[in-house]
Amino acid sequence: MKELPTPTFPFSQLGLRAALWPVPHPVQAPSAIPVPPASTPAGDAGSGISVSWARHQDDVRAAQRLRYEVFAGEMGARLTTPLDGHDIDLFDDFCEHLLVREESTQRVIGTYRVLTPAQARRVGSTYSDTEFDLTRLRDLRERMVELGRSCVHVDHRQGGVILALWGALAGFMNRNKLDTMIGCASIPMWHNGVTSGDAAASIWRQLSATHMAPIQYHVQPRLPLPVHRLDGELAVEPPALIKGYLRLGAKVLGPPAWDPDFNTADLPMLMRIDDLPARYRKHFLGN
Repeated sequence: MKELPTPTFPFSQLGLRAALWPVPHPVQAPSAIPVPPASTPAGDAGSGISVSWARHQDDVRAAQRLRYEVFAGEMGARLTTPLDGHDIDLFDDFCEHLLVREESTQRVIGTYRVLTPAQARRVGSTYSDTEFDLTRLRDLRERMVELGRSCVHVDHRQGGVILALWGALAGFMNRNKLDTMIGCASIPMWHNGVTSGDAAASIWRQLSATHMAPIQYHVQPRLPLPVHRLDGELAVEPPALIKGYLRLGAKVLGPPAWDPDFNTADLPMLMRIDDLPARYRKHFLGN
């Protein structure tokens, strides 16, 4: 959202305590997150791929090229970038970048970026802060990471790549005693053959009835999608990534924002390690 200023919020406590999601007892927060291990086994995600954290700029550039291919090439996003063919923004230099590679070619076929609490303080906000007023999440920020820019190459969207990414993310959270993940989950304005935002409005209507977070964590979009002027009664399914988040126990924090650069409706979502269903905890964390 280039036209919106990046807000800087103080990290004071609001004193809110959720009835359903109690904030954990305070622990000494690390001053910085340790550098992730160079590689993480793909585990049961499938053969022929490997998972690693970016160690130098060439790795980050490979992720940014994939992002450009997916966001600009497939989705038609209007990206302002200092390097042709790369999706780059001001948050990239502050993030850890997770990569899935095709072992036979070493081509990057999946990526996430992770903004840790320490780095969010350095840059002054999260990307989600530019789209939503996250004031009600202040109690969570000390142990909260932001996930963003997730994408998978069109030839590898059968599930193994995203499972490998999630497994590495879960291990990262566990090692660093972090418990909360937030992010903006995008719904294209053209989705399942439906245009003009009606699909996003319909998905919001469905999820607001079944998957909302407790009210004390609700957030407000800075540029709201005008859902009240759209057809919210269509029988459309959420994108696969959002359905995956919901299976992992994620909750929706509020109504969607409109991102005109990416031409998407972005849902604010929150996922906590404690809310992982038992089968996923065993798969990702071994307990």
